[in-house]
Amino acid sequence: MQRRIDARNAAPAAFQAMSALEAYVRRTWHGDPILLGLLKMRASQINGCAYCIDMHSKDARAHGETEQRLYALDAWRETPFFTARERAALAWTEAITLINRDHAPDEVYERVRQHFTEEELVNLTLAIAVANSWNRLAIGFRAVPGEYQPNAAHS
Repeated sequence: MQRRIDARNAAPAAFQAMSALEAYVRRTWHGDPILLGLLKMRASQINGCAYCIDMHSKDARAHGETEQRLYALDAWRETPFFTARERAALAWTEAITLINRDHAPDEVYERVRQHFTEEELVNLTLAIAVANSWNRLAIGFRAVPGEYQPNAAHS
């Protein structure tokens, strides 16, 4: 695989705007950083973004996430490894990422509302939207999986 465009260098202002959204998500996320990483990784799995899956799995391990949960993330419904709050957030992640399928069904919304305040739900949804946007940049411009190293400037 060969990178098509380095978006950061090709359009620095656009990359800065995306980075500002990412910074907002990190600043306002009052939950577990592991959950935030799982949401980003799940959206990246759905979108098929190899670069982001590589990045988020490395970051998740750095935050203490287990290999077992990372390997099972794609089949989270079939495992006992995730809490009710994590399950609600993962279901919401899938509903928002695959918005064209069911338009964020009421039952998924009602479940996630049991675990998140209104403000948290807005920030959760923005985190999912930002992850999906980064996926589209990475996939569209062919970011090369394996190049990311934790603790570097990233999404």
